[in-house]
Amino acid sequence: MSESPVALARRLEPEDQARADFYALLARLFADVPDAGLLASIASAAPLAPVSQAGDGGEVATTLAAAWRALTGASATIDLEGAIEEFQTLFVGVGRSEVSLYASHYLGPQSGRPLAEIRTTLAGLGLARRPGSSVYEDHLAVLLETLRLLIAGDAERGPAGISVQRVFFERHIASWAFDCCTAIEQSSIANYYRCVAQFARGFLALERDSLAME
Repeated sequence: MSESPVALARRLEPEDQARADFYALLARLFADVPDAGLLASIASAAPLAPVSQAGDGGEVATTLAAAWRALTGASATIDLEGAIEEFQTLFVGVGRSEVSLYASHYLGPQSGRPLAEIRTTLAGLGLARRPGSSVYEDHLAVLLETLRLLIAGDAERGPAGISVQRVFFERHIASWAFDCCTAIEQSSIANYYRCVAQFARGFLALERDSLAME
């Protein structure tokens, strides 16, 4: 059966599909403890081809390829129970987590009201927190998943334009996510999630540079 005109219109270019897939993966890794299937999937993933041409773009892409190689290797060797315990200790904790995954923790009062601003942006996009969810909208996983949705669309909406993606990225992710990655990398508790944070940093740096050129 041939695809409908709507499906054809929403078919993504390979580059955008890859972007959406990486946003989805990072959102999943920061949303909850990894499971055996997720770790096995990452461990068996193909390597990213490093970029050899000169210039900052090539350097960022080459760094990203190395970070991906480290993440796939770590996913193949880490003990599942160890990964679960690390996630719980780093991001959940008892009373207070070791590292916060919320934008409001990093942006502070000088940036206004980050959570309120994110809610306003999501409302403007026709999005809102799922009923019953205990995770606030300024959580890193929520914001990464939102950008995945803006890139790929879903059954109810098509992909958003690149200008919408750029504004959302710059305002709600780039403004603090690199600081969050640094906090994870510098934590003495981080082991597997140090690799996750390094890959996230490399991917978001490539996104930042690519969106700036659009």
